[in-house]
Amino acid sequence: MAITTTFNYSPNFKDKKRSKKSIKFLIFHYTGMKSEIKAIRRLTDFQSQVASHYLIKASGDIVVFVPDLYIAWHAGLSSWKKYNFLNKNSIGIEISNPGHEFGYKKFSKKQINSLVKLSSFLIKKYKINKKNILGHSDISPLRKKDPGEKFPWEYLAKRNIGYWHNIKKNTLIKLRYKKCSKIFKKQFFNNLFKIGYSRIYKNQNEKLLIKAFQRRFRPKLVNGIIDHECLKISKNLI
Repeated sequence: MAITTTFNYSPNFKDKKRSKKSIKFLIFHYTGMKSEIKAIRRLTDFQSQVASHYLIKASGDIVVFVPDLYIAWHAGLSSWKKYNFLNKNSIGIEISNPGHEFGYKKFSKKQINSLVKLSSFLIKKYKINKKNILGHSDISPLRKKDPGEKFPWEYLAKRNIGYWHNIKKNTLIKLRYKKCSKIFKKQFFNNLFKIGYSRIYKNQNEKLLIKAFQRRFRPKLVNGIIDHECLKISKNLI
């Protein structure tokens, strides 16, 4: 699959190369800035200490900031399963979008088409497990909301990029807003830990952890409240 990229190298990476085998995760972000130009400036400014490996512009064009085998500074304080500080084990892809702070909007078809091409290439090249394709909010739920509830996770899963539950929508709608007892809530969190979400975050702010799960797997309603729809989805995923 031919992928056309341009290069705008960032200084924000660790200068020691890593092994190909150490790459286990693909992490999606949105830029979360007022303009694409400002986002590019920040991701290439040494003082910002932030960069992803790739950026997908509003036009769908793909920009390379950091080559794959170098550790880019995109994940920050993060945790998933037994992994902490996921920079060393991941490739980061930023997608141009103002984000929740500056007028969050749908990602364009051109952006998603480019994301499918790029992700498929990287998944094949580094043998990345579909369960290790994550959003920034999955690994840093207390700090981050990106790529957010408008990100098309279900669409991508149908193209073998990430994964999704297989529950019928009519079934889920009936369970939405149906309150869970304490026992079911405990079961929900245990399911989250089996999926990969960190126990650390529950102890610090369980509502933000619930919202991270909802943004990823129940984007129609992100309210930080566990209901039987959330419980059923979490069961299905494990």
